Amino acid sequence: MIKRVRGWSKRKRIILGALGVLALMYIAVIVWHTIKPLPDGLDYAGGLHEVEDVEMIYDLSFAQNQKGVNLKHELRIFDEIYEMIEDAEEFVVIDLFLFDNYTDQEIDFPAVAETLTDKLLAKKEANPDFPIYFITDPLNFGYGSYESQLLGTMKDEGIEVIVTDLDKLRDSTPLYSGLYRVIFQWFDAGGRGWLPNGMSSEAPDLTISSYLKMMNIKANHRKAVITENEAIISSANPHNASGLHGNMAFKVTGPILNDILESEEAVSLFSGGPELPRVEAEEQSGDYQVQYVTEKKVLDTLLEDIGKTAEGDSIHLAMFYIADGDVVEALTDAANRGVNVQMVLDPNENAFGAEKTGLPNRPVVHEMLENSDGKIEVRWYNTVVGQFHTKSIMIQTAEESYISGGSTNFTERAFKNYNLENNLRIIAPNDSELVGEMDAYFERLWDNEDALYTLDADAYQDTFTFWQRGIYGFQRVFKLTTY
Repeated sequence: MIKRVRGWSKRKRIILGALGVLALMYIAVIVWHTIKPLPDGLDYAGGLHEVEDVEMIYDLSFAQNQKGVNLKHELRIFDEIYEMIEDAEEFVVIDLFLFDNYTDQEIDFPAVAETLTDKLLAKKEANPDFPIYFITDPLNFGYGSYESQLLGTMKDEGIEVIVTDLDKLRDSTPLYSGLYRVIFQWFDAGGRGWLPNGMSSEAPDLTISSYLKMMNIKANHRKAVITENEAIISSANPHNASGLHGNMAFKVTGPILNDILESEEAVSLFSGGPELPRVEAEEQSGDYQVQYVTEKKVLDTLLEDIGKTAEGDSIHLAMFYIADGDVVEALTDAANRGVNVQMVLDPNENAFGAEKTGLPNRPVVHEMLENSDGKIEVRWYNTVVGQFHTKSIMIQTAEESYISGGSTNFTERAFKNYNLENNLRIIAPNDSELVGEMDAYFERLWDNEDALYTLDADAYQDTFTFWQRGIYGFQRVFKLTTY
């Protein structure tokens, strides 16, 4: 072997040596950026706070059949947010993922992006010294390809716009991100974008370098609005093409606002933004306990609460994406020990007018039904328009109910400290108003009380194919998912 190497030309040895160095760098970069320390303040779990009231708010779009006859919308979340902004007297802090008004579909979407912008600008115009902080994701700037007209207008009027520094987060697609960090990131030529924008043909074109950044697939996926009075943690984005999605939000008051502000300040600081204000609020005495959790702490608390269930208890899940192995296993185990597990899921059939592959929910449902011997019950939301974008769960034991809701899909990217995510964890008496509202919401969808909200599991599982499961398995092994 040594003789053979010595016989190689000097040029060949240099090339092979350089390739070897690159390979070592590639492996080292993958390892480091998969396990590197998170910025301070992430993977956060605040304390449990007693509160007097927790308000559940939801958006729904529904029809009488799968063709969309008598299509109706119940949209409440952003109306609550607009009212919060109008009532604020000291500050507004916002952290929202997807924020634009581009769409390809010929649908009369609500103008949530423009309306939110107008509300914030009106607040600033009434009092130029009023502090407003808007934390968001670089997706809304095309990862550097263009300026957002809406966010640019806010900046011009004195609103503090903070773009999350995603580079500080761990890499969720290490095989690609290793190449990006070693090679691709150094070839940012800048200039005007010329590649079609995958979000919408109306959106500005992207540069190659922006697409290369986007393929790292990581995000500040949080959805929070906080004033000195209250906070809303939600699954809803101020994105016009998402304006008819099903979503759920929870509104809280009291000292938990400071936990939320502390966590949001961490994002602001590692992204080059300012410190955020705090509130003066006395601890409340009430029937509910509420905890603010982010990133992997959402998973940790969720597994703990599922683990408390016993035969005769129930779990109601309303979810856009479910794929994380830990949660899938925990729910399957719960069903196998006699817990009534019912799931309303999005069929993953469309995204802003484009057809999707059914991943990840359809192969996951196949796996869960198989491993629970059919004990888990599943219904698909009838998505005649938009998506069933809700991300909430209620775990009801004999003693009390555990509710978790917010931005977090049940996927590895959301749960394992890759994305920024946020949820409220709520412990509520079984006879409380909130549990009653959650029960009524779920039963309305499950039983199709006044519309065709949901479809039988066979509506999509009958079309489940071997290749879908194969692609899903490949994506899981090599971490090449977009969910």
